[in-house]
Amino acid sequence: MSGIGELQESYRSEGTWPVGVLYSRSGITAIAETSQLQGTLLAVSEINAAGGVLGKPISPLILDPASDPQRYTQLASSLLMDRGVTNIFGCSASYSRKAVVPAVERRGGLLWYSIGYEGFEYSSNVIYTGPAPNQLHLPLAEYLFPRYGRKLMCVGTDYLFPRESNRIMRDLLSEIGGSIVGEYYLPFGAQRDAFVAVVKEARSLGADVIFSTVVGPGIAALYDAYAAENLDPAVMPIASLTTNEAHLQEMWFEPRPGHIVSAPYFETVQSPRNSSFVANYHQRFGAKRPADACAEAAYFTVLLFARALERAGTLDPERLRTEVLGLEISAPQGVVMVDPDNSHTYLWPRIGMTEAGRQFGVVAEFKRAMKPDPYLVNYVGLGRIDRDHGYEEIDNVR
Repeated sequence: MSGIGELQESYRSEGTWPVGVLYSRSGITAIAETSQLQGTLLAVSEINAAGGVLGKPISPLILDPASDPQRYTQLASSLLMDRGVTNIFGCSASYSRKAVVPAVERRGGLLWYSIGYEGFEYSSNVIYTGPAPNQLHLPLAEYLFPRYGRKLMCVGTDYLFPRESNRIMRDLLSEIGGSIVGEYYLPFGAQRDAFVAVVKEARSLGADVIFSTVVGPGIAALYDAYAAENLDPAVMPIASLTTNEAHLQEMWFEPRPGHIVSAPYFETVQSPRNSSFVANYHQRFGAKRPADACAEAAYFTVLLFARALERAGTLDPERLRTEVLGLEISAPQGVVMVDPDNSHTYLWPRIGMTEAGRQFGVVAEFKRAMKPDPYLVNYVGLGRIDRDHGYEEIDNVR
């Protein structure tokens, strides 16, 4: 990983802003968290190259929890208690966030959490910069149900996020007379054969969509099982909340065009800001390492932190939290803002579809950033999201 040693050395020097970085480079969530780490490092290097914050560089202390929830807890506690760190950038899967939040709450720290999750949570010690359910689950439902049908086969890894995501989708389906024809939770180490059984059952039960919340290496196993059954994504696609370009790149085959993902960002987003981000990302980490939603969110999260730090002039979490609420910056996905109502972030929901070259083409996106609603308290029913938020189809592929 380019540059980690140098950054860790700078942590020990005087006159810096020390922060903790808690992303796994090994274990089941390493693909997503490597992207998050790289987005973090890119932002830190750009900020420091421009003179740092108030003349001082940001100095990350980077630790590897190895996808182990106990290690997340131990390392977060060590950062806060033994290393003098007050701000931590980290966590991917919900089990890791749940392991760290009690530590930052007890010690008065601040966790900057940059990945989509199941919602229904609030902590004054967390800044949530990944998508909430109304920015992730609802746009997927709005896109899927009119185009593909209302019968879902649900398959996910066995932990909190998939179970809560399926609960949300079940509630949405109940409004329109749809159904979940099957619901499977597989272990983190599930192999291709386990997914083949799920795919075969989806076909036999007449599912319209395979809804995936699989994480880690199981993502590739699911798409491989789908390909082995010679199914057509135009008829029954995999629709995912967790697949991204880094997963496509890691697969030993190229998935067929037509599978669907909901996310605020894809590498193919067309804007000068994103073109610059992608070019810088590839220059630092190599052309074969794609910029994905995990990397982009971690990247702009550090930019938000740096802007808040510039205003606060201190690493004190309460002061930083005060400054970041309502703060707006330009991110590769578009202009984002931390909502002062709930510490989540206005984001730009998009629908991507797999295409040749292991990429996603953006087929639908919002015309403006969407207010986060982690508890779905303002949800008024399917069919309103287009009208209320300017959901625009880019390419009528159905």
